[in-house]
Amino acid sequence: MVVIRLSRGGAKARPFYNVVVADKRVRRDGRFIERIGFYNPGATEKEEGLRIAQDRLSYWKSVGAQVSPTVERLAKQLAAKTEKAAA
Repeated sequence: MVVIRLSRGGAKARPFYNVVVADKRVRRDGRFIERIGFYNPGATEKEEGLRIAQDRLSYWKSVGAQVSPTVERLAKQLAAKTEKAAA
């Protein structure tokens, strides 16, 4: 089964996450199929804190990939932010 989840990187106490498409059996920070974005919880106002390629996310969901609850929440936040910016 293929899942879309966060893969942790960064230094101790300074997390940085990649949004990846990976096989469920592979460890969290291990091999992945495709990197479709990132999440930086410590980003300042000047820095971009979240980016997800919505077209790739929708593609992987359409072919049966399961999305983790955290990635689902972040995608909704990003969609709301872009709608707010467009209005």
